[in-house]
Amino acid sequence: MSDMHADRKAVLYRFLYTLVIFIAFEVVRLLAQLGTLVQYGILLATRKHSEPLRTFCNTMSRYAYLCLRYMTLNSNARPFPFSPLPKDAEAPESDITYGK
Repeated sequence: MSDMHADRKAVLYRFLYTLVIFIAFEVVRLLAQLGTLVQYGILLATRKHSEPLRTFCNTMSRYAYLCLRYMTLNSNARPFPFSPLPKDAEAPESDITYGK
């Protein structure tokens, strides 16, 4: 019986971590959406993209992916703020194409 209680306690702690990560995920989602709009504004105004913004959005995309994996019980690794922000796992494509 005590093992069952410990298991429920562990599930409750995991759920509480998930709630914190869910809030962080929603903030990151908003930042990625705003970053996309700003990037297109810069692109339309200057005809070239902002590399720092592109790198930031790539990091946010990776972080959102890690949050989703944890929240959906597909990973035990707790993402930021419980561990460092991820490094870029996949570099952005070097050439950006527009249209066809």
